[in-house]
Amino acid sequence: MSNTQRPWLAHYPPGVPAEIDVGAYPSVVALFEEACERFRHRPSFSSFGRMLSYGDLDRLSARFAAFLTGDLGFAKGDRIAIMMPNCLQYPVALFGALRAGMTVVNTNPMYTARELRHQLQDSGARAIVVLDNFAATVAEVLGDTAVERVITTGLGDMLGFPKGALINFALKHVKKMVPPYRIDGAIRFDAALARGVRHPAPKPALGHDDIAFLQYTGGTTGVAKGAMLTHRNMVANMLQAAAWVGQNVAAGEEVIITALPLYHIFALTANCLVFMKFGALNVLITNPRDMPGFVKELAKVRFTAITGVNTLFNGLLNTAGFDRLDFSRLRLTLGGGMAVQRAVAERWKKVTGCTLAEAYGLTETAPAVCINPLDLAEYSGSIGLPVPSTDVSIQDDNGRSLPIGEVGELCVRGPQVMKGYWNRPDETAKVLGADGWLHTGDIARMDERGFVYIVDRKKDMILVSGFNVYPNEVEDVVAQHPGVLEVAAIGVPDEHSGEAVKIFVVKKDPNLTEEDLRKHCHDALTGYKRPKYIEFRDALPKSNVGKILRRELREAAARA
Repeated sequence: MSNTQRPWLAHYPPGVPAEIDVGAYPSVVALFEEACERFRHRPSFSSFGRMLSYGDLDRLSARFAAFLTGDLGFAKGDRIAIMMPNCLQYPVALFGALRAGMTVVNTNPMYTARELRHQLQDSGARAIVVLDNFAATVAEVLGDTAVERVITTGLGDMLGFPKGALINFALKHVKKMVPPYRIDGAIRFDAALARGVRHPAPKPALGHDDIAFLQYTGGTTGVAKGAMLTHRNMVANMLQAAAWVGQNVAAGEEVIITALPLYHIFALTANCLVFMKFGALNVLITNPRDMPGFVKELAKVRFTAITGVNTLFNGLLNTAGFDRLDFSRLRLTLGGGMAVQRAVAERWKKVTGCTLAEAYGLTETAPAVCINPLDLAEYSGSIGLPVPSTDVSIQDDNGRSLPIGEVGELCVRGPQVMKGYWNRPDETAKVLGADGWLHTGDIARMDERGFVYIVDRKKDMILVSGFNVYPNEVEDVVAQHPGVLEVAAIGVPDEHSGEAVKIFVVKKDPNLTEEDLRKHCHDALTGYKRPKYIEFRDALPKSNVGKILRRELREAAARA
């Protein structure tokens, strides 16, 4: 694509290049090792007041890598699942696994047994690192998977004495947040680090084509698929985003608030990798849903950057004390994962003095595709301009590129586009053409300056607090209830989460109640996937071939 077909280049912020040099780093590990060398004495991650320097992270992750290869005998390319919220163990396990040449399978700690079983079976993970709070779920499915080793840890295990011991005691015995479990042969995380000292740190040859992450997503269907994100994909997107924000940050001086979970691709790339390149401190927020507690944590640090989804920013703005925080150093607020609402963006600017810049990405693009210029005076309603080395095309149903201003499917091509879906060539072929264009399924238009505007999302996907919910999965679960004849799931507007799940049910058993269905869904679906609204109907609208028409249900819900 020529520069005349890349109108966005003429409107790039000062200092942002048209292209990045993806060959600058052969792997994510090379970036990590450079950061640890350059910023060895700077703080890298903090949690509950405990700080790890880049030197600490280097040393501990090397031990974990040595444990994986020297003690357990794992090899390059083996998969390891990490099932933890934001805590200090996460970056140690993450970079340890990558340094061992393994592929990280990021796993949502809130998964139900059904969801976890599928992901572990599909990925073929040989090991899993899990926080005690969620180990009971692992214990339930372990026998159905290829997992050979389980490494367990308590939230307080890396926080030092007595704080760590007090936190672990409170979680288990006071708050009752650690269900009892038994996993024969499980190894404690601190014991793994101690055992790693006995072995040399591995140095596998890693290149651009090696898979760094299996990042699970529903894509356009309800069956979770692992997007194969290579070291090239991750390095490219890190460099693309770093080039975009580089004029707004100062190496070794940044403090970024990481409230989105690091197992989510947005925080993984934007917070962990991009800001690691700048030697930043990532302040890990373990439970951002506790908004008063979150604001108390923010009051302890003069932060320079924060990322989040619309619901997170809205929640902070509506929490007592937030408007009294010190925002004097805040230079970067980046919103993604779901549409940023104008009212939230305008209020954020008024309270903090910092523009909330919207970005757009996908799991399949590691994730950044478009980012707004950070010097925007106010919210624009656009998802921004394509990042360096990225082509964006608005295409019709026949794959033809449409003129400026016309509405079509947003397609993306660039070094950050995934290798494909793990063991799913059929699903890969549906979205990724031989010409390199990834079909996002999102409907958009581009203006004459190259700014992209999302007109509509994937037609059926529901976006709850930045997480994709796929109607097929919800419907499959509900349909398993013996009292259900037919079911359809849609997204409806929700002031707290952007959208919420609503299901329409035709009863098979006339005695079926809302409570029956809520209990059924509670056991099989993670919280954000569970229906918030349930409506019983005598029949569902269908096409002439019997396909349920969700569009008509959405229109009816909008009129209600």
